[in-house]
Amino acid sequence: MLRAKDVTIRFGETPALDGAAIDVARGEIVAVMGPSGSGKSTLLYLLAGILRPDRGEVHLGGQRIDTLSDAARSRLRLTSMGFVLQFGDLVPELSLRENVELPLRLVGVSKTDSRARAAELLRMLDVDAHADRRPGQVSGGQAQRVAVARALVHRPAVVFADEPTGALDSGAGELVLDALTGLARREGSTVVLVTHESRVASYADRTVYLRDGRVAV
Repeated sequence: MLRAKDVTIRFGETPALDGAAIDVARGEIVAVMGPSGSGKSTLLYLLAGILRPDRGEVHLGGQRIDTLSDAARSRLRLTSMGFVLQFGDLVPELSLRENVELPLRLVGVSKTDSRARAAELLRMLDVDAHADRRPGQVSGGQAQRVAVARALVHRPAVVFADEPTGALDSGAGELVLDALTGLARREGSTVVLVTHESRVASYADRTVYLRDGRVAV
């Protein structure tokens, strides 16, 4: 599903990644670990087509994506990827239901179908009772489960999660990880999970480690 070959990227004179390579199978959940500043998030952003490597190749589902135009990569993220970030990044002006519906509405799914699909996921993740509230009116753990629902509502090929429990206590974090991994397996989505916590990585099928800008299995 995902492949990075010999990817190198520098920020000024500092190499963030130096010949890193990774393969992620379809439906696999892979955790990426490493010390602070090792390039974990940079690797995620390269795999998602947000950053372009200075050298190397990035492939999604057999298609090389690092050579696509900005517009094409944006479209690919909209249709084929989901994202769960550390602080959720829900749209504060929208209700929880509207936040989950948003990816579907952006690709032209009808309001009726979008609402039905959003309601299904909110119910599965046990936040349906708060569907009409805004993100600031619920707990951080509840908001992060809604972020998981939004990331998976359009059945993406791959979900990128960058420290998805970093702002939560352990109890809320476990609920979010159960929701993310359980729903991804149900939907058949691949997950790349960046974390610095071995407890979080234990939810993955496999863990890879970044050292000196390279991936060590």
